[in-house]
Amino acid sequence: MRLLWPAVLVLATSCGVAENGTLPVVTGPFGVPPDITIPAGKPGRTPRVSTLVHGSGRRTVPGDVVLADVEVRRWSGNQPHLSTYETNQPVAVVFDGRAVPRTWQEALIGRAAGSRVLLVGPAVQVLGPDMRLGGVPPGETLVVVFDVIGGYPPDARLVGRPLPTMPTDLTPAAPARTLIGGSGAEVRAGAKIVVQYVAASWPTREVVDSSYKRGGPSAYRLAPDAVPPGWVDGLRGQRVGGRVAIGSPTSSRGEPMLYVIDILDAI
Repeated sequence: MRLLWPAVLVLATSCGVAENGTLPVVTGPFGVPPDITIPAGKPGRTPRVSTLVHGSGRRTVPGDVVLADVEVRRWSGNQPHLSTYETNQPVAVVFDGRAVPRTWQEALIGRAAGSRVLLVGPAVQVLGPDMRLGGVPPGETLVVVFDVIGGYPPDARLVGRPLPTMPTDLTPAAPARTLIGGSGAEVRAGAKIVVQYVAASWPTREVVDSSYKRGGPSAYRLAPDAVPPGWVDGLRGQRVGGRVAIGSPTSSRGEPMLYVIDILDAI
């Protein structure tokens, strides 16, 4: 989505009041759907960005793939518009010169992993890439809350390791196999994982999907309804920095699949 006019941002504190209007009150811990209270005052017309929680991880930089959970509400009536907490798949925003709204650049670049950021402004200026108005008037105020999982280079990979290749003896019925043991945090069911992966169809073994070719790492919640069959059992108990081969008898494509997954992070 392209902006129809340049966005002028005013940094606001998280106290709830700014020069050009009031700000919502956002409560709740990082990583869970935020509780948002819309104040009685008017929102103002200028997009505003406020850091609500300062994270302690690596700061995002231009060129990163920034992964974040996003909650979008309409100011009017506090109606939900979009939530990645419901879909269990955070957004991936590639800051490589592509068309990303300036408001999202202000909200996401330079933020430490673990930060919660508030963005308020007209819909046409604050909706992110590939997000549609969906019946919302362009000038209607939206409230956007980001939980910044982190920023990662598009070619992020296991340090000192070659790109993953599919084992020649992997089959859909084979148990998950650790190809490289990790030494980082243990992956728990329900955690958010950041991965690079290669997927191949069966029995042709043709690579049909690759995060490396699509632009970089992706984040998922490790839950049965959020990742391909076999991932939860295959990745649970692994450690960050590991590489795992997983066969899946079924998939959303309607055919068996093979995966090689590099675990870059787990939260």
